[in-house]
Amino acid sequence: MGEGPHWHLRSVCAIAVMAKASVAGKTKTRLVPPLTQDEAATLNTVFLRDAADNILSAAALANISGWMAYAPAGSEPFFRSHLPQSIGLIETVAPTLGECLIHAAAALLRAGHGAVCLINADSPTLPIGYLVAAATALATPGDRIVLGPSTDGGYYLIGMKRPHPGLFEDIAWSTDQVLSQTLARADALDLPVLQLPTWYDVDNAETLQTLVDEMLAGKPFRDVGTPTPATWTRRHLSTLVEDFGLQGRILGSCAVSRLS
Repeated sequence: MGEGPHWHLRSVCAIAVMAKASVAGKTKTRLVPPLTQDEAATLNTVFLRDAADNILSAAALANISGWMAYAPAGSEPFFRSHLPQSIGLIETVAPTLGECLIHAAAALLRAGHGAVCLINADSPTLPIGYLVAAATALATPGDRIVLGPSTDGGYYLIGMKRPHPGLFEDIAWSTDQVLSQTLARADALDLPVLQLPTWYDVDNAETLQTLVDEMLAGKPFRDVGTPTPATWTRRHLSTLVEDFGLQGRILGSCAVSRLS
Protein backbone atom coordinates (compact mmCIF):
# COMPACT_ATOMS: atom_id res chain seq x y z
CA MET A 1 0.00 0.00 0.00
CA GLY A 2 1.33 3.46 -0.88
CA GLU A 3 2.40 5.99 1.72
CA GLY A 4 1.80 9.73 1.62
CA PRO A 5 -0.38 11.81 -0.71
CA HIS A 6 2.02 11.65 -3.66
CA TRP A 7 3.29 8.08 -3.47
CA HIS A 8 1.93 7.37 -6.95
CA LEU A 9 4.38 9.92 -8.46
CA ARG A 10 7.51 8.25 -7.13
CA SER A 11 7.95 6.24 -10.32
CA VAL A 12 7.19 9.22 -12.57
CA CYS A 13 9.83 11.40 -14.25
CA ALA A 14 8.59 14.96 -14.76
CA ILE A 15 9.96 16.48 -17.97
CA ALA A 16 9.63 20.26 -17.99
CA VAL A 17 10.40 22.71 -20.77
CA MET A 18 12.06 25.93 -19.61
CA ALA A 19 9.65 28.13 -21.52
CA LYS A 20 9.01 31.80 -22.20
CA ALA A 21 5.74 33.21 -23.45
CA SER A 22 5.88 34.47 -27.03
CA VAL A 23 6.13 38.26 -27.16
CA ALA A 24 7.29 40.03 -30.32
CA GLY A 25 10.50 41.92 -29.63
CA LYS A 26 11.24 39.95 -26.46
CA THR A 27 11.27 36.34 -27.61
CA LYS A 28 13.96 34.66 -29.75
CA THR A 29 15.58 38.04 -30.32
CA ARG A 30 18.88 36.44 -31.42
CA LEU A 31 17.01 35.28 -34.52
CA VAL A 32 16.12 38.87 -35.50
CA PRO A 33 17.36 39.09 -38.23
CA PRO A 34 16.92 36.94 -40.31
CA LEU A 35 13.41 36.71 -38.83
CA THR A 36 11.17 39.64 -38.05
CA GLN A 37 10.10 40.11 -34.44
CA ASP A 38 6.65 38.65 -35.17
CA GLU A 39 8.11 35.65 -37.01
CA ALA A 40 10.50 34.95 -34.15
CA ALA A 41 7.67 35.07 -31.62
CA THR A 42 5.61 32.67 -33.72
CA LEU A 43 8.61 30.38 -34.05
CA ASN A 44 8.82 30.28 -30.26
CA THR A 45 5.16 29.29 -30.08
CA VAL A 46 5.50 26.42 -32.55
CA PHE A 47 8.65 25.23 -30.78
CA LEU A 48 6.63 25.02 -27.55
CA ARG A 49 3.82 23.15 -29.28
CA ASP A 50 6.27 20.61 -30.67
CA ALA A 51 8.09 20.27 -27.34
CA ALA A 52 4.78 19.47 -25.65
CA ASP A 53 3.88 16.91 -28.31
CA ASN A 54 7.33 15.33 -28.03
CA ILE A 55 6.99 14.89 -24.28
CA LEU A 56 3.52 13.38 -24.63
CA SER A 57 4.86 10.96 -27.26
CA ALA A 58 7.68 9.99 -24.89
CA ALA A 59 5.11 9.47 -22.14
CA ALA A 60 3.57 6.68 -24.21
CA LEU A 61 6.89 4.81 -23.94
CA ALA A 62 7.99 5.59 -20.36
CA ASN A 63 6.56 6.79 -17.05
CA ILE A 64 6.74 10.51 -17.85
CA SER A 65 4.62 13.55 -17.11
CA GLY A 66 4.88 16.75 -19.15
CA TRP A 67 5.32 20.27 -17.83
CA MET A 68 6.15 23.83 -18.83
CA ALA A 69 8.25 25.80 -16.33
CA TYR A 70 7.22 29.17 -17.63
CA ALA A 71 7.97 32.87 -17.47
CA PRO A 72 7.27 35.74 -17.27
CA ALA A 73 5.01 35.98 -14.23
CA GLY A 74 1.34 36.04 -15.10
CA SER A 75 1.71 34.40 -18.52
CA GLU A 76 -0.21 31.23 -17.67
CA PRO A 77 -3.12 32.18 -20.01
CA PHE A 78 -0.74 32.18 -23.00
CA PHE A 79 0.47 28.67 -22.25
CA ARG A 80 -2.94 27.29 -21.40
CA SER A 81 -4.36 28.61 -24.67
CA HIS A 82 -1.61 27.09 -26.83
CA LEU A 83 -0.79 23.75 -25.20
CA PRO A 84 -2.55 20.45 -24.56
CA GLN A 85 -4.46 20.35 -21.29
CA SER A 86 -2.38 17.36 -20.16
CA ILE A 87 0.75 19.55 -19.95
CA GLY A 88 1.19 20.89 -16.42
CA LEU A 89 2.23 24.48 -15.77
CA ILE A 90 4.57 25.81 -13.10
CA GLU A 91 5.54 29.48 -12.94
CA THR A 92 9.32 29.74 -12.72
CA VAL A 93 10.57 33.30 -12.38
CA ALA A 94 13.96 34.13 -10.87
CA PRO A 95 16.81 36.59 -11.50
CA THR A 96 19.12 34.05 -13.18
CA LEU A 97 18.80 30.97 -15.34
CA GLY A 98 20.47 28.87 -12.68
CA GLU A 99 17.91 29.96 -10.09
CA CYS A 100 15.08 29.21 -12.52
CA LEU A 101 16.44 25.71 -13.13
CA ILE A 102 16.85 24.83 -9.48
CA HIS A 103 13.42 26.28 -8.65
CA ALA A 104 11.73 24.16 -11.32
CA ALA A 105 13.62 21.01 -10.35
CA ALA A 106 13.00 21.44 -6.63
CA ALA A 107 9.30 22.21 -7.10
CA LEU A 108 8.65 19.12 -9.24
CA LEU A 109 10.63 16.85 -6.94
CA ARG A 110 8.90 18.33 -3.91
CA ALA A 111 5.57 17.53 -5.57
CA GLY A 112 6.51 13.86 -5.31
CA HIS A 113 8.04 12.98 -8.69
CA GLY A 114 10.81 10.43 -8.49
CA ALA A 115 12.94 12.34 -10.99
CA VAL A 116 12.89 15.47 -13.12
CA CYS A 117 14.38 16.46 -16.47
CA LEU A 118 14.58 20.09 -17.54
CA ILE A 119 14.84 20.69 -21.28
CA ASN A 120 15.25 23.72 -23.47
CA ALA A 121 12.60 25.14 -25.78
CA ASP A 122 14.94 25.46 -28.76
CA SER A 123 15.29 21.88 -30.06
CA PRO A 124 11.99 20.95 -31.72
CA THR A 125 13.39 17.90 -33.54
CA LEU A 126 15.07 16.38 -30.48
CA PRO A 127 14.52 12.61 -30.74
CA ILE A 128 11.86 11.28 -28.41
CA GLY A 129 14.17 8.37 -27.66
CA TYR A 130 16.52 10.74 -25.83
CA LEU A 131 13.75 11.72 -23.43
CA VAL A 132 12.85 8.08 -22.87
CA ALA A 133 16.52 7.20 -22.27
CA ALA A 134 16.84 9.98 -19.69
CA ALA A 135 13.71 8.92 -17.79
CA THR A 136 14.74 5.26 -17.91
CA ALA A 137 18.23 6.01 -16.56
CA LEU A 138 16.79 8.04 -13.70
CA ALA A 139 14.38 5.22 -12.79
CA THR A 140 17.24 2.87 -11.87
CA PRO A 141 18.54 2.75 -8.26
CA GLY A 142 21.24 5.16 -7.13
CA ASP A 143 21.71 8.90 -7.43
CA ARG A 144 22.92 10.27 -10.75
CA ILE A 145 22.34 13.03 -13.29
CA VAL A 146 21.65 12.91 -17.01
CA LEU A 147 23.01 15.54 -19.40
CA GLY A 148 22.17 16.13 -23.03
CA PRO A 149 25.07 18.12 -24.55
CA SER A 150 24.38 20.87 -27.07
CA THR A 151 26.63 21.72 -29.99
CA ASP A 152 27.16 25.22 -28.52
CA GLY A 153 28.82 23.91 -25.35
CA GLY A 154 25.71 23.97 -23.19
CA TYR A 155 23.10 21.31 -22.63
CA TYR A 156 19.57 20.74 -23.91
CA LEU A 157 18.60 18.48 -20.99
CA ILE A 158 19.58 18.01 -17.38
CA GLY A 159 17.95 15.29 -15.30
CA MET A 160 18.24 14.45 -11.61
CA LYS A 161 16.64 12.59 -8.73
CA ARG A 162 17.49 15.18 -6.05
CA PRO A 163 17.67 18.98 -6.34
CA HIS A 164 21.51 19.38 -6.11
CA PRO A 165 21.73 23.21 -6.15
CA GLY A 166 25.50 22.94 -6.64
CA LEU A 167 24.97 21.91 -10.26
CA PHE A 168 23.67 25.41 -11.02
CA GLU A 169 25.98 27.60 -8.99
CA ASP A 170 28.83 29.67 -10.48
CA ILE A 171 28.00 28.62 -14.03
CA ALA A 172 28.87 30.98 -16.90
CA TRP A 173 25.41 30.79 -18.47
CA SER A 174 25.02 31.44 -22.21
CA THR A 175 28.65 30.53 -22.89
CA ASP A 176 30.39 27.48 -24.31
CA GLN A 177 31.57 26.60 -20.79
CA VAL A 178 28.19 25.53 -19.40
CA LEU A 179 28.51 21.80 -20.06
CA SER A 180 32.13 21.51 -18.90
CA GLN A 181 31.43 23.51 -15.74
CA THR A 182 28.35 21.42 -14.97
CA LEU A 183 30.37 18.22 -15.39
CA ALA A 184 32.95 19.64 -12.98
CA ARG A 185 30.21 20.39 -10.44
CA ALA A 186 28.88 16.84 -10.78
CA ASP A 187 32.34 15.44 -10.22
CA ALA A 188 32.78 17.58 -7.11
CA LEU A 189 29.43 16.27 -5.82
CA ASP A 190 30.49 12.69 -6.64
CA LEU A 191 27.50 12.28 -8.94
CA PRO A 192 27.65 9.73 -11.77
CA VAL A 193 26.73 11.29 -15.12
CA LEU A 194 24.99 9.70 -18.09
CA GLN A 195 25.52 11.74 -21.26
CA LEU A 196 22.99 11.54 -24.08
CA PRO A 197 23.94 12.12 -27.72
CA THR A 198 24.65 15.70 -28.72
CA TRP A 199 21.90 17.78 -30.32
CA TYR A 200 21.55 21.42 -31.34
CA ASP A 201 19.70 24.52 -30.11
CA VAL A 202 18.15 26.91 -32.61
CA ASP A 203 19.36 30.27 -31.36
CA ASN A 204 21.08 32.01 -34.30
CA ALA A 205 21.00 32.15 -38.10
CA GLU A 206 23.40 29.23 -38.52
CA THR A 207 21.38 26.84 -36.37
CA LEU A 208 18.16 28.07 -37.97
CA GLN A 209 19.70 26.98 -41.27
CA THR A 210 20.44 23.57 -39.71
CA LEU A 211 16.76 23.30 -38.76
CA VAL A 212 15.58 24.30 -42.23
CA ASP A 213 17.93 21.73 -43.78
CA GLU A 214 16.64 19.03 -41.44
CA MET A 215 12.96 19.91 -41.75
CA LEU A 216 12.64 20.86 -45.42
CA ALA A 217 15.72 19.65 -47.29
CA GLY A 218 15.99 16.08 -46.01
CA LYS A 219 19.40 16.64 -44.43
CA PRO A 220 19.38 14.96 -41.00
CA PHE A 221 21.40 16.63 -38.30
CA ARG A 222 23.02 13.33 -37.42
CA ASP A 223 22.50 9.62 -37.91
CA VAL A 224 22.04 8.84 -34.20
CA GLY A 225 18.42 8.94 -33.09
CA THR A 226 15.27 9.58 -35.06
CA PRO A 227 14.24 13.24 -35.09
CA THR A 228 10.65 14.02 -34.22
CA PRO A 229 8.24 15.17 -36.93
CA ALA A 230 7.98 18.66 -35.34
CA THR A 231 4.76 19.23 -37.27
CA TRP A 232 4.09 22.74 -35.99
CA THR A 233 7.63 23.92 -36.70
CA ARG A 234 7.67 22.34 -40.14
CA ARG A 235 4.46 24.13 -41.12
CA HIS A 236 5.73 27.51 -39.95
CA LEU A 237 9.10 27.13 -41.66
CA SER A 238 7.46 26.01 -44.91
CA THR A 239 5.39 29.18 -44.97
CA LEU A 240 8.40 31.38 -44.22
CA VAL A 241 10.53 29.75 -46.92
CA GLU A 242 7.88 29.57 -49.63
CA ASP A 243 6.07 32.87 -49.07
CA PHE A 244 8.56 35.16 -47.36
CA GLY A 245 11.98 34.22 -48.76
CA LEU A 246 13.44 32.96 -45.50
CA GLN A 247 16.24 31.00 -47.13
CA GLY A 248 17.76 34.11 -48.70
CA ARG A 249 17.44 36.04 -45.46
CA ILE A 250 19.25 33.31 -43.52
CA LEU A 251 22.10 33.22 -46.03
CA GLY A 252 22.45 37.00 -45.78
CA SER A 253 22.55 36.91 -41.99
CA CYS A 254 25.13 34.12 -41.99
CA ALA A 255 27.33 36.06 -44.41
CA VAL A 256 27.17 39.18 -42.21
CA SER A 257 27.97 37.08 -39.14
CA ARG A 258 31.06 35.61 -40.78
CA LEU A 259 32.31 39.07 -41.74
CA SER A 260 31.74 40.64 -38.32
